[in-house]
Amino acid sequence: MPGLRLPLNEAEPQIMHVDLNSCFATVEQQARPSLRGRPLGVTNRLTKNACVVAASYEAKKLGVKVGMTFSEAKLLAPGLVMVETDPPKYHYVYQILVDIMRSYSPDVQMKSIDEGIIDFTGTRLVNQRPLPDIGYEIKRRLREEVGHWMTCNIGIAPNRFLAKTAASLHKPDGLDVIDHNNLRRVLSCLGLTDLTGIAERNQARLNAAGIYSCQQFLDAPAELLHSRVFKSICGEDWYRRLRGYEVDNFESAIKTIGRQFVLDEMHPTEELIRSRLSYLCETTAMKLRYKNMSARGIHVYVRYASGDYWYERRMFKSSFFSNAEVYRRATLLFNRRPRDEPEREIGVSCYGLEPSSLNQLSLLEGVNREAWLTEAVDQINNQFGEFTVTFASSLSAKDSVKQKIPFGSTRYFELLCNRA
Repeated sequence: MPGLRLPLNEAEPQIMHVDLNSCFATVEQQARPSLRGRPLGVTNRLTKNACVVAASYEAKKLGVKVGMTFSEAKLLAPGLVMVETDPPKYHYVYQILVDIMRSYSPDVQMKSIDEGIIDFTGTRLVNQRPLPDIGYEIKRRLREEVGHWMTCNIGIAPNRFLAKTAASLHKPDGLDVIDHNNLRRVLSCLGLTDLTGIAERNQARLNAAGIYSCQQFLDAPAELLHSRVFKSICGEDWYRRLRGYEVDNFESAIKTIGRQFVLDEMHPTEELIRSRLSYLCETTAMKLRYKNMSARGIHVYVRYASGDYWYERRMFKSSFFSNAEVYRRATLLFNRRPRDEPEREIGVSCYGLEPSSLNQLSLLEGVNREAWLTEAVDQINNQFGEFTVTFASSLSAKDSVKQKIPFGSTRYFELLCNRA
């Protein structure tokens, strides 16, 4: 918006960001006292190539980072203990956290399994105390209702972005407020890449426009951010966001649904690969139906032992949602892969998503039969346990392909816990 000029937002902060500290590792330490105070890593699958998906603060202090292999982490923290993810535990803590947050406002949005936002707008008659007092009460309730080892960071600000920034200032177990009075001082202590959404590429864009600090970013005109830095309306969003105005109160659309798996053998047989592919397709289709969606596109990929990738994708004229159709269409593409070296990782995803027609009668009897059969299988599995009715080809993969914990979203967490 040419000529946009806005002062800092002087409204009273009404947004609270709650972030559990090293959530999965801390939950494991809360559940197992013998792990408390020790460097701990959490992985989706305990193998020699296990990857750290969460680390305790004791491990982080020794340099252990998410994404490291177990062997790499052990070099930094010789006493590191690795445990497998345990979804029911995390679901238990997640539900308690949600219940606590909703007791203060009906406007709660969970951004991931371990963090969420409370919008206190319009709750002044009920919540008559200052928000920092409520924040400290949430910390106390979390320790009382889950366990004394559980801690969280809390940020309070006039918009979601600054509240998340405030929640990151003093980890672990901090509570900070950002408003128009201290905004410049807080930003003076941060680097550009400390801001959520500014990674190396966006930092380079800002640097190219002569912006090297968060304060310069704050003072940059909207038209400069729009035309020279981001070259889109994103520049205006950043102009508003930094000044405390809300631009992030929306739910992003789902564009793809899929699964991937690092194969559990160095030289997998064709039978093993097909079994894993079948399982990935089956669980991908379950995700589709869980979100009441159908797909029209399939994407499959393979990563080989050399590190090379192969992929193929195709958009179909008809939409699909059943386990069998996802597997059939994925197999059509997967059969074209090169087979010159061992496969190390495979993946399948659906795109071209649209609202599901599963509950709509079709003029074609074959389509109706597929929908009725799929619904019947889902009902059986819901009642008697997932994979009570499943592909024979998936049976050997059930205990090997473990569901990854969806860190960045809660879209499939309930589905995951139903299967656990």
